[in-house]
Order: sequence, then C-alpha cells, then structure tokens
Amino acid sequence: MKISVIGTGYVGLVSGTCFADMGYEVMCIDVDKKKIDMLKKGILPIYEPGLEELVLRNSKEGRLHFSTDIKSAVDFADIVISAVGTPTDKNHRADIKSVIEVAKSFGENVSKYTVFVTKSTVPVGTNEMCKEIISKEIKKRNVKVDFDIVSNPEFLREGCAIKDTITPDRIVVGVESEKAKKMMEKLYKPIVRTGKPLMITDIKSAEVIKYAANSFLATKISFINEMSNFCECIGADITEVAKGIGLDGRIGSRFLHAGIGYGGSCFPKDVQALIQKGKEVFHNFKILEAVEEVNARQKERLFIHLKKVYPNLNGKKIAMLGLSFKPKTDDMRDAPSLVVIKKLLDDKAEVSVFDPVAMNNTKIILKKDEGIRGNKVIFAENVFDCVRGADAVMLLTEWDEFRALDLKKIKELMKGNLLIDGRNVYDKEDVKKAGLEYISIGRAWCIGEKCNKCVSAND
Repeated sequence: MKISVIGTGYVGLVSGTCFADMGYEVMCIDVDKKKIDMLKKGILPIYEPGLEELVLRNSKEGRLHFSTDIKSAVDFADIVISAVGTPTDKNHRADIKSVIEVAKSFGENVSKYTVFVTKSTVPVGTNEMCKEIISKEIKKRNVKVDFDIVSNPEFLREGCAIKDTITPDRIVVGVESEKAKKMMEKLYKPIVRTGKPLMITDIKSAEVIKYAANSFLATKISFINEMSNFCECIGADITEVAKGIGLDGRIGSRFLHAGIGYGGSCFPKDVQALIQKGKEVFHNFKILEAVEEVNARQKERLFIHLKKVYPNLNGKKIAMLGLSFKPKTDDMRDAPSLVVIKKLLDDKAEVSVFDPVAMNNTKIILKKDEGIRGNKVIFAENVFDCVRGADAVMLLTEWDEFRALDLKKIKELMKGNLLIDGRNVYDKEDVKKAGLEYISIGRAWCIGEKCNKCVSAND
C-alpha cells in the first residue's frame, strides 16, 4: 500500500513518517518548496522529540519521500491523506481553505480508485463538501473515476506525537462504504494487531468526535483553574483538591493540573470553532463559552499576582522561564507567555526570557507584533543568565530542566527574591529554604502585607 500525505506540519509529517516506519511507502507533499528542500536534507521545520531520527532513517531506507508535486502524489497513492492546517479565521471559525484546495487538486488529478482521507480537524459537513468538490472536478474532466471519502481525525499531543501515532488510545474512522472501511483496516493493521481499538463510524460522527474530545479536555482545564482561583480566596490547596477529586474513577486525574491556561494549536481553535459551528445551527454552547472566558482570564493570573507585590513595575526586571504553551514543543500558538510578556512591557518592566527550544519561534512572533515590541525582550542564553539581576522570576512552562533548579543559586543571582510558579512545580518548603518568597496557583500565599486574598477570583 502506498500513501501520500498532503501537508508537512505536526500532523502530516509525524503521520507520514510513522506510516513509513511501519513499512509503507510514503510521499509527503507541501506547497512550501523551501520546507520540502529542508526535509530532503533532513532538516525539520518543527521540533518533536524523536522525529528527526525517524525521518532520516526512513528517508535513507527509501520509504519516505518529499515533494511539491501533488499530481505525482495522487498518481502514486492508494490512500491520499489531507493533513493541512485549519487555523481560526477572524470570525473564530475554522478556516478550511487549504482543505478545499487539497480536495480540488485531488479531483483534478485522480485517475484510479483512491481513498481520500481527511485527517485535518474540520467542522461537521466538511468531508461532504470535499466529496462534492472532488466529484465536480472529475466531471469537468469527462472521466469516470471511483473514490471514497474518509474522516480520520488525529488525536496527537505535541511532544508525544510519535507515541500517540504508533500506540494511540483509539483510532476513529468515519466511512461511507465497505471498500473504504477495508482499506482503512488494512492501513491501520500494524497498530490494531497490538490491541489498539479501531472505531468505525459514520463521517459526521467522526468529525464531531474530534471537536468534542478537545472541548471536553479544555473544559476540565478551565474547571480546575476556576477551582484554583476559588481555593486562593479561601486558603485551600488546589493540589490536594485535584488529587481528591481525581481519585474518583468517573472523573480521573488527567487534565486536573491548575495552571495559567491552555494554549497551542488545538484547544483554543477547536473550542472557538465548535462554538461558532453551534451558532450556525442555532445552538449555543454556553459551557464552552465559559470555558473560553475562564481560559483567557487565567492567562493573566500570574501578572495579577505580580502586581499585588509590585504595583509599579517600571524598571523592574522580570525573568520568565518557559515560553512554549507546554513542554517538549516549540509551538507558541496561543501560548500564555505571550499574554504575560505584553502586559509586562505595557507596564514598562524589563523582560528577560529563556526556553530550551521555543526561543526562535518567540522572536519571530514578537518581531511581527508591534504591540508586543519584541525588540525590548532580552533573550537569555540559559536559565542563570535569564534570572541574573531579576526582581522576580516567573515559571510559565514546566520543562523538565526547570523542575530541579538550584533554587539557592537562583536566589543568589537575583536582585529580588520573588518566585511565581505558574505550574505548581516546586515544593513550598524547598523554595522557603532557598530564601525565596513563593507564589503558586490555587494555594495560599502571603508576602509581607500582601496576600492572595487581595486577589479576587474574578480579577
């Protein structure tokens, strides 16, 4: 079986590479010639642990190819997988222009029975639209070619994308025909034979499953963050509360870690897209609207705490550890750090930042955003350069290398002594022994005459 994957972002490149590693011959396609040229040289456009090794090995062994020629990709494949991006447009809807372009190109070039698989996250009805577009293009050519449409949403976590592809919790496939079903069962046989569940359903249900899953997980995050703000008001400890409710098998402990809100390429845009799709069919997702509101407010939480200790930030040096929206990725899309940087600069603070892998992407984003004034941000070479002379240190991303920092050395390098932990990584007693004042999320704190009871959960 031969597979073509259109789009070489997180989903397309990881999926195509993993299929090649299973033994399939795979062609990865992108309209960006520069990106394809880099991939041919073994230079990856994204950071994902373990991916570079797989790309190099499978390219060397002749199973993984890269091209910009979509016609050759369609001719080559038994299955064509559309994995292009569906970002949020200005109206918070999923922008499916790239998906439509891929469907059109497929219809213009398909010459034999081929399965067209949509792996991109798309609103309900998109696959039906793609089917119509493909049929229209085939009819224009005055030829008769059979094809099938399949919805096969991805459930990859950045930083764990290879594992999630090879050993997924489940594989969801939406089909319309028995022939397409058999093709997809054959495609995923190397994974299913290890006991991983393959769920076959209809196309619209498959489309909804992806949005419903991400929206539910986003809801858990916003729920525990709302509870953490309440805990701060009354002096309870959110880590204990989360542990207590997570032991209930009906709830579970995952996604109950209080912090500074979710970001990345999936949760923000999928929640917004589902809200907007609901409005189109006269259904209001009141819960999801609240989830989005809580998350936007939570991204400012660390800044609110900082202002309680330092009402005037003019001239204060604030060090930020971690920039990516989560560890093990360089993805800065909707990262809480960008919100905090902007607010600090607006208050005329001096901002120093460090992240193990996301520094370059951050520079690119800040350079484009005049409102954030990226030229005023200091990009440190390491943690210790970042915190040197700082009045306060803020932890925003829980990279492993930040978990076991020498807190005494951090204190010695700082001008002040305030550590604000946005991910509840550190033990209060360890921080205290290092001579640092400590603020975390959802736990009581008191610094001099300032305490978290000054901060309303609705600030």
